[in-house]
Amino acid sequence: MIEIKKAERDDCKDLLKLIDALADYEKLDPPDREARERLVEDGFGDSPKYESFLAYKDGRAIGYVIFYLTYSSFLAKPTLYLEDIFVLEEYRGEGAGKALFSRCVEESRKRVCGRVDFVVLKWNKNAQRFYEKEGAKVMDDWLLYRLEQI
Repeated sequence: MIEIKKAERDDCKDLLKLIDALADYEKLDPPDREARERLVEDGFGDSPKYESFLAYKDGRAIGYVIFYLTYSSFLAKPTLYLEDIFVLEEYRGEGAGKALFSRCVEESRKRVCGRVDFVVLKWNKNAQRFYEKEGAKVMDDWLLYRLEQI
């Protein structure tokens, strides 16, 4: 049985371990000490910049999602932007990813969002199949640009 719980400050240790696991999966460097401190403050401080849910199975944190709101001027509604969704490899296929994604969709409806946006790495065919199965469509007429270190 998968349980989904809104992450709180006391859950930061589990959340950070899962973020590290995502970094390993994507062959990226995990957040350094300063970034970890910002993650805690930015998610659970006086003015949160993101929200998170954790997936549990048998009392163990096995997955997470981080999201925040942006705004669509054309829809004149908020957009729920799904930053990360990740489930430990050994628990994939058990419904945790679907439960986390469904919780985000539910949150978007509660907040009267016009849409849910997210990006998927080109090489991550499993994620692409997952989202397409959930009804998402690839936006191939848009290009992702990034300006770093501003």
